[in-house]
Amino acid sequence: MATIILLLIIVATVAIFSVQNAMPVAITFLFWKFEASLAIVIFLSVIAGMIVGAIIVSLLKVKSSVKKIAKDKSP
Repeated sequence: MATIILLLIIVATVAIFSVQNAMPVAITFLFWKFEASLAIVIFLSVIAGMIVGAIIVSLLKVKSSVKKIAKDKSP
């Protein structure tokens, strides 16, 4: 429950920060160039970071439970 509250606080803080910095910015990535609102760029970057972090944590949990199962099965 504490994790959900912390995530909501982080998302709310990022949303407020993003809205206050809503000016258009030029984005360049490899061969792509486009303009987007800074608010969208900030918010999508944070969401992408949270998704990557959640995937990494999930993979580490799966890896540790596989090791535990293998350890329990060995004589």
